[in-house]
Amino acid sequence: MQSVISAQSGLTHRTRTLHESVPGRIVLAFAATAVVAACAHMSLPLPFTPVPLTLQNFGVLLVGMALGPVTAFSAMVLYLAQGAMGLPMFTPHGPMGVARLLGPTAGFLFSYPLAAASAGWVVHAMRNVSSRFTRGIVAGIVATLIIFVCGAGWMASLMHLSASATWHMAVAPFLPGEAIKVTAAAGIFSAMRRWRQA
Repeated sequence: MQSVISAQSGLTHRTRTLHESVPGRIVLAFAATAVVAACAHMSLPLPFTPVPLTLQNFGVLLVGMALGPVTAFSAMVLYLAQGAMGLPMFTPHGPMGVARLLGPTAGFLFSYPLAAASAGWVVHAMRNVSSRFTRGIVAGIVATLIIFVCGAGWMASLMHLSASATWHMAVAPFLPGEAIKVTAAAGIFSAMRRWRQA
């Protein structure tokens, strides 16, 4: 029994050390960029908007909840830098490299560091709330609002869209999917503690 407790204690210590050490955070940041890139490639273009359906936002939310504000922010800045260098980090629909960061969907991309950091900050600020799922839902909603405000705002400005056109091209079609992504990210965040304790 003592050996089992000792093993669990060692695993918890190593996990905590990974989060707290600089090399550990670097490893987590690179792993996070890979997760978001994989989610970005699960996408479907839509004929009426330059914004594709994608799991990218789900990856950003999960990274923010799991890594906390500082590491998540750093990871998403690294993600944008990797994409700007031409690595296949963004959705495959559209130009690659810096050109993507100048196009109509750039506002969504530039929102990711702030959105991930906000998700991490919210789950930390709500640590007195016992339900990790509730914390995840609130964090996901806050982060998603940031993504849509930045993304739709940039697109409207760049393409000279009216408020109605922006709503129908950059927001409304994606709301049902975003609700599912927020719920899924919150569910995984809630389950992480159980996995660590298993």
